[in-house]
Amino acid sequence: MELNALLEQPITLPSLPRTVALLMNELGSAEPDLRRLNLLFGADPALAARLLQEANSGHFGAQRQVCGIAEALVLLGMAQLRTLVTTAPLGTTSRSVPGIQLQQFWRYSLNTAKLARALAGLVHQSQIAAYTAGLLHGVGELALHMVDPERMQTVNNLMAPLDIRRALLEQHLFGYCYGQVSAGMAVRWRLPEALVDALRHHHAPFDNDVYEPLAGVLHLAAWRARAREAGLGERELAVTFPGEVGVVLGLDIDTVLQQDPIDWKACPEADDYV
Repeated sequence: MELNALLEQPITLPSLPRTVALLMNELGSAEPDLRRLNLLFGADPALAARLLQEANSGHFGAQRQVCGIAEALVLLGMAQLRTLVTTAPLGTTSRSVPGIQLQQFWRYSLNTAKLARALAGLVHQSQIAAYTAGLLHGVGELALHMVDPERMQTVNNLMAPLDIRRALLEQHLFGYCYGQVSAGMAVRWRLPEALVDALRHHHAPFDNDVYEPLAGVLHLAAWRARAREAGLGERELAVTFPGEVGVVLGLDIDTVLQQDPIDWKACPEADDYV
């Protein structure tokens, strides 16, 4: 299937049931806590995408495109937020996205967002944009599995969805990879161009005509989070570290590894999101 044809398909991303339940509880209170709403929306790629899509729809007269969850929350009223959350589809079964372990995907996306934010701070890039890019960069993988589950199962038999080399395999087989699907979806959500560029090029930051540091930041963050999911040891980390990207950003492997979230199993509301 061609990329444009794939992007024309109706794709409804599933949300983490626990996050939806916590949001419904918070939004049901007399005075919802914006900080807690920020934490919870920032823990779920699908909810964050829907929130940002709504904020960038043009209904709110924003002077510029919104890329951060906190800013999007300020634009929307509580009634709109309640509707957004109550209508969110839930990823409750293994069949929600065939071929994808959703709990692993949600954890991976959150960890990538945290790492991207930390790395962006070191190289003076927008931490807000980096966090959002990290949270959303993998939604294209969900879309691929939802639109063409049989083909993707064949691909999964060759390599796991979160393998470090996954983008290269998809690029070889299809002519595009999950990152380009994520970017195409972000265009339809009217997200800022810098964010779209980071999603589109993060798997190969130097393939873009103009190198974008945010794409490099996201590349390193995704590498580390995928390596964590794969349980790579010190030697494998050293061998697979994308050193050429690190050199351009001025980040060596030790610096990247030091940005790991302190507790990879922490519950969503335990950390600050942007």
